[in-house]
Amino acid sequence: MSCDVASVFAHRMTERVSNVARYAVTGGAGFIGSHIVCRLVQDGHEVRVIDNLATGHKENLQEVLDRIEFFGHDVCDAQGLRRAFGGAEAVFHQAALASVPRSVENPLATNRANVEGTLQVLEAARHCGVRRVVFASSSSVYGDAPALPKREDMPPAPKSPYAASKLAGELYCQVYAGLFGVETVALRYFNVFGPRQDPGSQYAAVVPLFIKSVLEGSRPTVYGDGEQSRDFTYVDNVVEANLLAAGAPGASGTVMNIGGGSRYTLNELLRLLGRIAGVTVNPLYVPRRAGDVLHSEADISRARQVLGYAPQVGLEEGLRRTVEWYGSRRCGQ
Repeated sequence: MSCDVASVFAHRMTERVSNVARYAVTGGAGFIGSHIVCRLVQDGHEVRVIDNLATGHKENLQEVLDRIEFFGHDVCDAQGLRRAFGGAEAVFHQAALASVPRSVENPLATNRANVEGTLQVLEAARHCGVRRVVFASSSSVYGDAPALPKREDMPPAPKSPYAASKLAGELYCQVYAGLFGVETVALRYFNVFGPRQDPGSQYAAVVPLFIKSVLEGSRPTVYGDGEQSRDFTYVDNVVEANLLAAGAPGASGTVMNIGGGSRYTLNELLRLLGRIAGVTVNPLYVPRRAGDVLHSEADISRARQVLGYAPQVGLEEGLRRTVEWYGSRRCGQ
């Protein structure tokens, strides 16, 4: 089914009257995507979720499943995307294979999901008259350049296929904004964590893996000496940034860092988790992994200026909320 221009126009006129917008979220059953979906539903909007459930989970949407439309399409399914994007005011493009180690093992799968998938999303948005696409990019595009904090005007230097795929997605966004008039905003996420992040995958991010180990009383594995540092960003901050990016005037065609504004070493992270959980943490140190970046910290001044973005939840409070969430799941609550 293709998108009809008249129906798109009629829908937007209805939106202006009712103040209720329709949004589409690719990867909406995933970690970050599901948080965006729940916030949009909470704010009273119509939401369409596109997710093939390769890495997402419908249980992440359990509280809102009866209030959304779910499309089980692959992000490379052009016709499926057009069906889902019809009448949408904006698309939050979260779908991706999000792992540096996974991309090193299988660059072709990463390219298909992250590059071809992003191009398909932009093309579907263009044909459906979507006003703006908010693209989930990554701090990994900066690579391992020593200068800190990372600013958007620094030359990118990706060290992994995953980082290269995200940079390619940013470039496609800029092309579609300039050439086709599809408004795009790319947000470079810095180490997002929070409830619903899956610790079970072999490619899981460090925070859920550490929390799982701490709660189970096992030794968390640290790749390297633990002195590598990250700008850990609680997921609610990222959701707020996405909503701001969907509507901010003058933001189209831009790339912005979204982080917590401070960096912590993995050893400091483990000490914080130990204090929150009331245990002593004894990590197991193993050799560094290929493609990993040593230090990362976001300069968020552009996001503050363009979006009005300001992180509201700091690392310790975010960790406390996340530990409580994982702890309640272990207790069957």
